[in-house]
Amino acid sequence: MASRPALTAALTALAPISWGTTYAVTTQFLPPDRPLFTGLMRALPAGLVLLALARVLPRGAWWWKATVLGALNIGAFFPLLFLSAYRLPGGMAAVVGSVGPLIVVGLSAGLLGQRPTARSVLTGAIAAFGVSLVVLKAAGALDPVGVLAALASTASMSTGTVLTKRWGRPDGVGPLALTAWQLTAGGLLIAPVAFLVEGAPPALDGRAVGGYLYLALANTAIAYWLWFRGIGRLTATQVTFLGPLSPLTAAVVGWAALGQALTPVQVAGMALAFGATVFGQIGTRTPRVLVRGVASRGNTVTQRRRRSWPKSPAPVVASRSPHGPAVPDAGPCTAPPPADRRPTGSGRAVVAGSGSESTG
Repeated sequence: MASRPALTAALTALAPISWGTTYAVTTQFLPPDRPLFTGLMRALPAGLVLLALARVLPRGAWWWKATVLGALNIGAFFPLLFLSAYRLPGGMAAVVGSVGPLIVVGLSAGLLGQRPTARSVLTGAIAAFGVSLVVLKAAGALDPVGVLAALASTASMSTGTVLTKRWGRPDGVGPLALTAWQLTAGGLLIAPVAFLVEGAPPALDGRAVGGYLYLALANTAIAYWLWFRGIGRLTATQVTFLGPLSPLTAAVVGWAALGQALTPVQVAGMALAFGATVFGQIGTRTPRVLVRGVASRGNTVTQRRRRSWPKSPAPVVASRSPHGPAVPDAGPCTAPPPADRRPTGSGRAVVAGSGSESTG
């Protein structure tokens, strides 16, 4: 169906839209200055719930693959993201994060064999510029640690997105199990760092419990399931072009729920970023790439096969006998036809130099 890619993109877009509510929930419901604990509470409970639902554990090489993906998409991304948000002024972290599509375009060229196009590069630049108009505000000198953390978090998530697309999923394993593996692995990686740096968990009231439940279930479990499902069905570039919806949603939530005003420049930036997001989805063909002898289109991975000749009997070629009429040679064809046998438009084969024809 022609509408399936659009529906898949729309469902995948719910993930960054949900992530755009994280800032408001964190500031209004959760204890302050606990970024690592918040990252832990987002990842590990959600991963364990999905793991109980999927009831599938990794096997073989997928133990280390799931660990790598969990570290990139969750374990490193969450702490670095919160660190940059605490140390950078205004929405600079979101501006740095909006260059994710450009990073994915570059990584896809090396890891997926997808050649970058002028369209994808230009669209990514427009999206980043639009986000900068929305969230970037005048402020003092930038903190270098915050900038490096923002760049590292964007690079980590972008690399995880491309590797998730490259490795696909094991046979018989759906996106629910793959999401569970990554969230659990990422949460387990965050846990020791959180307790070493921030100490014991803080006291939680009802608002904090509700906030953590929302982050763990809707904002993480469901959102990341939709995200990894989308990675399996869309191109890596299409998926990452949905990322700017997160800061745009944060701006809209801040305006609607927190009373933050939007200037005309911010509205223009939102229009640019949203237009680039839509343009990054339409008119994009799912490329057919070849990676280490594996041909894939979308999430369908098929082993490359040697071209074989059909097993149907070869065309009957009349051979002349010195003692009688022509005797048909109806033996099966076990090898490609010789170079001097040229097909004709009528379905007949002409033997060069003989002037005779045989019906196929």
